[in-house]
Amino acid sequence: MGGNSSFRDEYTFEQRLGESRDIVAKYPDRVPVIVERYAKCDLPELEKKKYLVPRDLSVGHFIHILSSRLSLPPGKALFVFVKNTLPQTGKPNGLFTILFLLVVVCLNVLCFVIIAANMMDSVYRSFKDEDGFLYMYYSTEKTFGSYIM
Repeated sequence: MGGNSSFRDEYTFEQRLGESRDIVAKYPDRVPVIVERYAKCDLPELEKKKYLVPRDLSVGHFIHILSSRLSLPPGKALFVFVKNTLPQTGKPNGLFTILFLLVVVCLNVLCFVIIAANMMDSVYRSFKDEDGFLYMYYSTEKTFGSYIM
């Protein structure tokens, strides 16, 4: 799902598992996150893929950091996905959908207020890969209004 040069392709499972274990042992207050561009996205690649994110950082704040690093122009929204699942349309009907719908428009005030309760630790515990990393993929699309249905 990610970009051309996937972190998973660059390193073996054993290398990734060893690195994530070392990171968590050395930095127990942080989560190891890999952020990659969705393959069909028109955004540039981030300068780095690997992030050590404080466990108590909100998802909204992390998305804001990513948006700033990408220098998104007005009218663009950042979509962030985990576990190779895209957001569904319509009303939320599960944890995946709720997480994605809340992350979709990070600059939306309503969205940010709801996201504030979701900490990176919670997302990490729910969606981390077998290798110990949380994989997040980003994409963009034009925004369509100021609220989420």
